[in-house]
Amino acid sequence: MDLDSIRSAYRRYANHYDRIFGPVFNPGRKLAMQALDIQSGDRVLEVGVGTGLSLPYYPEESRVVGIDISPEMLAKAQARAREQGLDQVEDLLVMDAEALEFPDNSFDAVVAMYVASVVPHPDRLISEMRRVCVPGGDILIINHFASTNPVLRGLEKGLRPLSKLLGFRPDMDLASLPEQEDFQRIGVRNANIFGYWKLVHYRNGEVDAPVPDQARVAAGK
Repeated sequence: MDLDSIRSAYRRYANHYDRIFGPVFNPGRKLAMQALDIQSGDRVLEVGVGTGLSLPYYPEESRVVGIDISPEMLAKAQARAREQGLDQVEDLLVMDAEALEFPDNSFDAVVAMYVASVVPHPDRLISEMRRVCVPGGDILIINHFASTNPVLRGLEKGLRPLSKLLGFRPDMDLASLPEQEDFQRIGVRNANIFGYWKLVHYRNGEVDAPVPDQARVAAGK
């Protein structure tokens, strides 16, 4: 995977993404909102916001920033926010998920929906998500992970050479996500009825004392 192939794939997907992937991925989007339990004034970053299908689910009292590497996908998200009057959307920006252009501790929570198997270096993605999230904040990753079924696992591995064309890695292992002492994995939940996609919930860093509202300060609140 590389940025050029990712941009090319999602340029092709942009006009058809909502119709093809909207209903399939919708349970995961709703589950993410439940898991985040967003409070009034919370500032949330969505990495890989795509066409903005998740944006209407964020509470009106929250502040949401979305980024995506695909200008074509992001244009759809910008139109959605404008046409639906989504005032909770603070900004939508073209940006590389592995090199976020935000200061440390800018957000109360960070979520990446169906992105971990798209980026070239998932470890860099998670490192950047941690950096911009306040200590004690929630980090959610929703993604397809390689099946434990031997037949499906074989099919996924067979599709691996087509990753650049598809725009994602079909055989990413859940075990490839970090297990670190200062990065607490709260749980793993099925994100749809078949469990083909999963939500992985982390708590960012070690927290020994109440954390100030650093993300709101970063947002100029």
